[in-house]
Amino acid sequence: MPELQRLHADHAPAVLAFELANRVYFAASVSDRGDAYFEQFTDRYDALLAEQEAGVCAFYVLVAGDGSVLGRFNLVDITDGTAELGYRVAEHAAGHGVATATVRKLCRLAAERHGLHTVRAATALENTASRRVLTKAGFTPAGPADPSDVGGRPGTWYQLSVSLPPRTGASRLEGN
Repeated sequence: MPELQRLHADHAPAVLAFELANRVYFAASVSDRGDAYFEQFTDRYDALLAEQEAGVCAFYVLVAGDGSVLGRFNLVDITDGTAELGYRVAEHAAGHGVATATVRKLCRLAAERHGLHTVRAATALENTASRRVLTKAGFTPAGPADPSDVGGRPGTWYQLSVSLPPRTGASRLEGN
């Protein structure tokens, strides 16, 4: 069963393999990362880990039983209880509810682990699959996205309020 794991240094080879194997698939719906991304992968990956360590981002990977990466799920620009969500799922895993289930889980973690109250995500209008994932995960449209936020394409921002689950076993004073 796939497991959502916080990104760490040991994931680097599997993340690179995931990005390379799905490059053409991703480029059909989001801007291509470009050759420089792959040529400088180690430096860029180390920079992500440093951002995560600094607390400005939280990066996660969905790892299959064989250690391969099925998806990347990120909370970026964490500030004042808010973060932006980004995600991508391998072509062979798409269309099976993997993205929706993992986005839901990450949104719970956003509140529990990262103290967030709001998660936002921008997607291109033409990216029907991503819009469906966000809607199924409980996000609602929050206004137009600047084309620079979605690879130069027209888009929409979505938003979800997240909160900690209610505490269980809390005592109540009776008769007051």
